[in-house]
Amino acid sequence: MTPVCTIVGVLDDGPDGLAPVAREAIAGADLLIGGRRVLEGFAPLAPGAQRRDLTGAVAEVPAWIETAAAEGQRVVVLASGDPLCHGIGERITSHLGAERCRVLPAPSLVQLACARLGWPVAQTAIASVHGPVAGDWSAQTAAPEHPLSGVLRALADHDRVAVYTTGENGADWLARQLQAVGYRDTELEVAAVARIGREDEALYPPAPLGTAAARHYPQPHVALVRRRATLDWPFAGVDEAFAQRRPQRGLITKREVRAVTLAGLALTPDSRVWDIGTGSGAVALEAARLCPRGHVWAMERRAEDLAIAEENRRRRRVGNVTLHHGRAPQGLDAWLDPDAVFIGGSGGALGELIDLCLRRLRPAGRLVINLVTLENLHQATARLDAAAAAGVADWEAIQLQAHRSGELAGMRTFRAENPVWILMANKTESA
Repeated sequence: MTPVCTIVGVLDDGPDGLAPVAREAIAGADLLIGGRRVLEGFAPLAPGAQRRDLTGAVAEVPAWIETAAAEGQRVVVLASGDPLCHGIGERITSHLGAERCRVLPAPSLVQLACARLGWPVAQTAIASVHGPVAGDWSAQTAAPEHPLSGVLRALADHDRVAVYTTGENGADWLARQLQAVGYRDTELEVAAVARIGREDEALYPPAPLGTAAARHYPQPHVALVRRRATLDWPFAGVDEAFAQRRPQRGLITKREVRAVTLAGLALTPDSRVWDIGTGSGAVALEAARLCPRGHVWAMERRAEDLAIAEENRRRRRVGNVTLHHGRAPQGLDAWLDPDAVFIGGSGGALGELIDLCLRRLRPAGRLVINLVTLENLHQATARLDAAAAAGVADWEAIQLQAHRSGELAGMRTFRAENPVWILMANKTESA
């Protein structure tokens, strides 16, 4: 199939840096599409070509190409670096089909930035904070679409992350957002390479978050984040590792119950999770770690408990969780449909919440409910029986009672924890 367009990667060193095949493609163009500054720099290679500035109109570029190709025009799109590395090439090939596009890449800005710093590209993840000015990140407003989310997902699996920045979302902004998540100077550092390929190119070596947050970095630049220390915390960690409300210490899903609850949620790395009645946030935070490419929304009606959940979140540097102050079901309509829901506290609306969660769960989603009173157990099982009769879900119950060892008169004995009923419902595929 004959390509309908050629996407040429260019750098700020101008036409002199082009390979002969790229120069030939530009010279033969009837229509050149690119950003304003790029067009000004490379249009002299095709003096007879029509120019179209894509600034503010990136979404329209595939349609421009289709229209021009239908008229028999040869179309060339000028893109920065490697067009398929967080560039416009991905949008064009996904719309037109890869077989209809010819791509002539230049080295990506990430490759060049890593070369300046001596970082191995193969060990460096890539993220982008391109887009509108995002504002400051907080656990109360965090959302999967926030630009920082991609950086945090990359940091979950890699010690080095290169970040394409733009406008106000620069390396200093990035450092401040990582501080808001809870990271410290001893854990992360930020470097930047600005104005790559230009006469005034500048290298900013790795610096602690606090130093980077106070710096001004010229645009355009690539930011690079490096982990200096790893914060490890075990699955179903001991209760004492979590901040808890005092003097009523112990208002937390105990680790034995937490382990079974998390297993019942059947999370995958990209799961969306609701935690209703999050309390100290123990289940929400452990769930967030189990789904690093997903997101957890957690609601708590007591402001003092939500503050404790925030403290626990900062201790663990968890960024893929939203902490919401409110009483369910109010506010749930603003959350994305979940793959899994945990109800640890219902605030007197248990029956209504079960019905709502089963409606909102995605097909094959999981609902896990922890109960300690017979009245709530009776109400919940009645609702789940009705859902099963309607073909909406099937369910099972586990009665869990742990005994923990302790000392009595100089000897080892066991003390019983309160029994907990764990109800696990699985939404049917067809519901």
